[in-house]
Amino acid sequence: MQTTQAAGLRRRLRTVEGAQRSVVRLAGREVVLLCSNNYLGLAHHPEVVEAAARAARDFGAGAVSSRLISGHMSAHASLEQRLAEWKGTAAALAFSSGYQANIGVIASLVAAGDVVVSDELNHASLIDGCRLSQARIAVYRHNDIDHLREVLAAQRDARRVLVVTESVFSMDGDIAPLTEIAALTRAHGAWLMVDEAHGAGVFGPKGAGVVAELGLTGSVDIQMGTLGKALGSFGAYVAGSRALVDHLINRARSFIFTTALPPSAAAAAEAALSILQREPELGLGLRRRARDLGLRLRRAGLAVANLDSQILPLLIGDAHATVAAAEALLERGYYVAAIRPPTVAAGTSRLRLSLMATHDDTQISGIERALVEVLTAGSTS
Repeated sequence: MQTTQAAGLRRRLRTVEGAQRSVVRLAGREVVLLCSNNYLGLAHHPEVVEAAARAARDFGAGAVSSRLISGHMSAHASLEQRLAEWKGTAAALAFSSGYQANIGVIASLVAAGDVVVSDELNHASLIDGCRLSQARIAVYRHNDIDHLREVLAAQRDARRVLVVTESVFSMDGDIAPLTEIAALTRAHGAWLMVDEAHGAGVFGPKGAGVVAELGLTGSVDIQMGTLGKALGSFGAYVAGSRALVDHLINRARSFIFTTALPPSAAAAAEAALSILQREPELGLGLRRRARDLGLRLRRAGLAVANLDSQILPLLIGDAHATVAAAEALLERGYYVAAIRPPTVAAGTSRLRLSLMATHDDTQISGIERALVEVLTAGSTS
């Protein structure tokens, strides 16, 4: 514990009072929230909240059983049908969390004698899924197509090969070159799994994700996404072929041996999908505002690594300096996450700015001024 403290890596919980709106109460005072994944503000949207409340009244507070016992309820079946239609796939399966979805999919599809080819900056849940599978793991440099080609060419002795990548990388906000990745996986006879946790809801037609935006639905074997970020609810899904979903129902241990998603969460996610169908411009508008802010911050001399998504990483490097910057921003009324190892590599600590569609112009101008003041005035030195 002392070593963690000395390295500037010790974490603590902060209690947020109330809903994850653009402004929240933290330690008794109002602050602008800039580290939530409630990208479209749907977690507190009246239609989403009412759908959850209605489902709780109709189905009870929880499913209280695994899906293969008595926990598969009509709320789950309805959500999965809507998810498959939204993603343009034959079927979809809801999981109780994104972490469970990723470890369940990978560990049930590949095993010893197989290979998982993974981007070096993939989320911890993908990394843990690779490890649990007992397949050989081959890591390629982040978004490096040439290196991926080399890695795939070296797997000729593998029984099966699964390539795994995020679409929008959660800590960097950049986007994988999915068109090129899909072409390579097909050329080498590999499967492709794309984690759309931070892409779904924000990218693509009706928020269906980066895969849909690029027209790659037929080229991606497994699409995973979460219900608890842009969709404002809780849980996750896997979308793909009927054979894939049937396989997961029977083989994914993180699906089989856990209590089903609460019906209220399933109903809330389905209501969020209805809003995306009705207001498809939400994600595009958010991305434009994020890019505009990122460009202004760059012009002010700040190290904004990527402008590709709603996630703006401001690189600082030192963990202590990053924590100091986050605290200085909080004093000014802006809650921004300090991201440090092991979430990111040593020497790449950063502030991770997550914009929401519900942030108004005053709030965005305010965080711009605060960031410039804190990061150019030596507060992080």
